[in-house]
Amino acid sequence: MSYQIGWDTFHLKPTVRLAHTEYCDSDPIIRAVTGLDPSRDGRARGLFNDAWQLDYLWKTNDGPAAWSERGRTTDMGHAEFMEGGRDRREARSSPFKTVEEAWEFNAVEEYGLPGFDGLVQYYEKWYKEAQAANPNQVCGGGYYKTLVSGAIEALGWEMLLTAASDWDRFEQVLDAVFQLSLHHFKAWAETSIEVFMCHDDMVWSQGAFMHPDFYRRAVFPRYKQLWLVLKAAGKIVLFTSDGDYTQFLDDVAEAGADGFCFEPMVPLGAVVRKFGRTHVVMGSAVDCRTLTFGTTEEIKAEVDATLELAAGCPGFMFAVGNHIPSNVPVENALFFFDYLSRNWCR
Repeated sequence: MSYQIGWDTFHLKPTVRLAHTEYCDSDPIIRAVTGLDPSRDGRARGLFNDAWQLDYLWKTNDGPAAWSERGRTTDMGHAEFMEGGRDRREARSSPFKTVEEAWEFNAVEEYGLPGFDGLVQYYEKWYKEAQAANPNQVCGGGYYKTLVSGAIEALGWEMLLTAASDWDRFEQVLDAVFQLSLHHFKAWAETSIEVFMCHDDMVWSQGAFMHPDFYRRAVFPRYKQLWLVLKAAGKIVLFTSDGDYTQFLDDVAEAGADGFCFEPMVPLGAVVRKFGRTHVVMGSAVDCRTLTFGTTEEIKAEVDATLELAAGCPGFMFAVGNHIPSNVPVENALFFFDYLSRNWCR
């Protein structure tokens, strides 16, 4: 049933209940739901996905070899989301010491293009194995370092912001990242996936960090070229960015995205009013900060607000948009899902 609900939602067809997905990094919650320790038992996460009736699994894959294995990258570190802080990484300074070095950076020359046929085979195998392991959920393809996120990984935030001061030279940097991504998107287009998640953290929590005109000159036209490759192959294209990209919703839609995945910083009502009948809407008014620090009444209110907005959206897929880390109290998480699942029938 869950797979069919996910499939129908992506195709804007009626479903018996609201579709659901989550990205849950909480071992305590998974243990509470399944009785198994996910750090020791490989069955735990799949059983959790079924128990919480997830209909789609958010996945991306940028290829068989990390950029850090092939050239210069910047590691900005990683905060603690998983139990015991095992996902924490300390920041590593940018290898680009001057802005001139950053402007000379060429992602294709730095990292190379993997052989195309082998890349298609790699992605197809990865997808088939993921779908076989999760028969009750829709699995798809996806790419993480699409454009701006690629530049962030290579240069780091501070150097990227400095490099972006010269539009012409920074656009050349982005274009090389685009050419690398295009190679991978073409490979994904040759696979049997039906749904593709394009991730690119192009904004931050307060919105655009570059001038909007530059996005419309250098970013969205390149998204359109990337997505045309997938759409020509019949794939459904979803777009994810952290932060607040409200001001660019129309631009993302015009570039060809079939759906939006977003954090609560993007007002749910704004997305639903404009795109609720025509696009996939993956998100909610439920904020993980409310799950972490709020009361059950506050959680209930955010679920209710979401359900009211979602009522007329055939492509709505409920998700805690900023995800569920390990510090969310188990009792709050269990209340959240129990209340949601008792009230999500169409």
